[in-house]
Parts: sequence; structure tokens; C-alpha cells
Amino acid sequence: MNRTLAAARLHAVHALVAIGVPWLVVGSSFAINLAIWAAMPADARNQGGTGGLVSMYIAVAIVFLQSVTQLFPMAIGLSLTRRTFYLGTLVAAGLQALVYGVALTVLALAEQATSGWGVDLRFWAPGPVDVGNPALQVLVFGVPMFLAASVGIGLGVVIKRWGPAGMWTLTIGLLLATGSAAALITWRSGWPAVGAFFTDTSMIALLLAGPAVVAAAVAAAGFWGLRRAVP
Repeated sequence: MNRTLAAARLHAVHALVAIGVPWLVVGSSFAINLAIWAAMPADARNQGGTGGLVSMYIAVAIVFLQSVTQLFPMAIGLSLTRRTFYLGTLVAAGLQALVYGVALTVLALAEQATSGWGVDLRFWAPGPVDVGNPALQVLVFGVPMFLAASVGIGLGVVIKRWGPAGMWTLTIGLLLATGSAAALITWRSGWPAVGAFFTDTSMIALLLAGPAVVAAAVAAAGFWGLRRAVP
């Protein structure tokens, strides 16, 4: 356990980048959206909110991708096993997701209390993402954040294990899979059913259960790939 925590602390080596970059990205997006909302007439503002918060999740994924590629050789040099480094990385991702979930919940509550910062902006908890329960809201923000981190970790493992060829293979494979699925759904006239699934399924299930299952699968696949990765 101590060595796992030591592996987790490795991610604090570049804490300014690991923590600062996602907030800088989402803060810039928030500032832009706030300026746009303030410039618009009141009747033209979109009450459903914006998708600017997604930028933070993308930034977290990129940060953890870089963390794996940069810190894995250091961890091996410090005599940490691949398993210990991977578990420590997941612990760091989980803690960061929890802290971010709390911070985003506080920002969402402040946004509600100020009527969208005085301009009806719904940036931090747009539309159905706002579940109305602070404790549950932390999870609604945090679980997808852990999924984003897990995806970044998994991509970092692909780069360390298979290099650029592995990334291109994965990218092309995902494109073929999604394209084939879209073609099949179109052929079967299934888009109304797909839309009905997302509208009929509760947002809590979509933002908690789904991301949790996918994150677990990605984490398991990442550990399998890291076992033979060369530092």
C-alpha cells in the first residue's frame, strides 16, 4: 500500500501542469462563454447551457496520457513494479476526480445562486446534468472525470506498449467500429430507438453507471497492456 501511495505521489511531480492545465482550459472556455452570454439579448440566451465543460474532461485525459508516458520510466527507475505504478496512477486519478467533482459542484451551486452569473449562463451544470442533490452532483461530475482520466491512462499505455503504430491502429479500429455501427443502425432504421434510449434513460444512469462500467473495462485493459511495456 505504501508503495502504491508513493506511485500516486509521483503524479504530483508536475502538479502545476497536471492540475493547472485542465482549470486553465475550462476557465478560458468559461470566460469566453460568459462574455458571449453577457453580449447577447436576454431573450436570445440558451437556457439549456453550453458544452464548454467538456473541455476540462478532454484536458484531464490528455494530462494523464502525458503522465503515463513521462512518469512510467521514472517509476521503473525507482524500482516500482508495473502493477504498483498502475495502481498508484489509478489512485491519483480517483482522488483528482473526487476533488474536481467537489469543486465543480461548488461552482454549479454558485452559478445557481447568482442566476447564472447574472446573465442566465448554465456552464458548470448545464441542463439535465444538474441533479439537484449536492452529494450526488459530486459523483455526476466525478465518475465521468475518472473515466476521462482512465481513457488518458489507457492511451498512454498504448503509446508506451505499441508506439505510434499502436495509436494509429487503435484510431483506425475505433473509426471502423463506430462507422460500421452507424451504418448498421441506419440500415435497420434504428436511430429513433437510439434517441429514445438516451431520452428515456435517467441522466444519473447515463452519467454514473455507464461511465463506471466503461472506466473499469478501460482500466483492466490498460493494466493488461502495461505488463509488457518497455520504459
